[in-house]
Amino acid sequence: MRQVAIYGKGGIGKSTTTQNLTSALGEMGKKIMVVGCDPKADSTRMLLGGLAQQTVLDTLREEGADGVELDDVMKSGVHQISCVESGGPEPGVGCAGRGIITSIGILENLGAYERDLDYVFYDVLGDVVCGGFAMPIREGKAQEIYIVASGELMAMYAANNICKGIKKYADTGGARLAGIICNSRKVDGELELLTAFAERLGSQLIHFVPRDNIVQRAEINKKTVIEYEPECAQADEYRQLASKIDGNDMFVVPNTMTPDELEAMMMEFGILEAA
Repeated sequence: MRQVAIYGKGGIGKSTTTQNLTSALGEMGKKIMVVGCDPKADSTRMLLGGLAQQTVLDTLREEGADGVELDDVMKSGVHQISCVESGGPEPGVGCAGRGIITSIGILENLGAYERDLDYVFYDVLGDVVCGGFAMPIREGKAQEIYIVASGELMAMYAANNICKGIKKYADTGGARLAGIICNSRKVDGELELLTAFAERLGSQLIHFVPRDNIVQRAEINKKTVIEYEPECAQADEYRQLASKIDGNDMFVVPNTMTPDELEAMMMEFGILEAA
């Protein structure tokens, strides 16, 4: 069983990428569990056809620790993908990061990881800014980390910070950077910039996902692209990404860059202008 975490800057398209990617892997016949680690609980919506998933933490609050059953918090989506949402604390109370720790612990106790699975995917909120969100890296819950980025400075800045977290816990948690996924924003020179950025990290740009409005149309219709329009070019992009991840064996402890080095790279590619 391969355990994979998808990280990246907030709003970069992690959940969209994860759901379309896992749909493509499911189409290949892979047995998958997706664990949403975002308090918004929207990491599995398209896989479930828009169903509002009951979260682990909501169930825990309602039923108590002894009342939570696996069927309460896990639903089967497209291609029989098992879908779980960790949820978060009540607004203004507690730490959302600690909710991930609690949820994964409950899933372990309920035997979710003992089933016949090829992949477990964690869709993790934003940057590594607290111990809770770093938990899949820190405690070895995910061995492969993919970072969704674009050619925008803040997306690359977040990716670099995430690599610092992977590097910090590489020895104790065993997580490795498996590649950068470009979710294109149509920035000038984006493919070349992200390719160079991945190489500077000692990794790879595993796939460049072009921008296409069909992704939004599919999302509005509560479907992944593969379910919404399986013959379109964008569906094939997600199939290519899935195939590359399934065959990937490049897992590294990443190098990291200083903010000045990152900005110098952006200047080198003409994205930033010298002051």
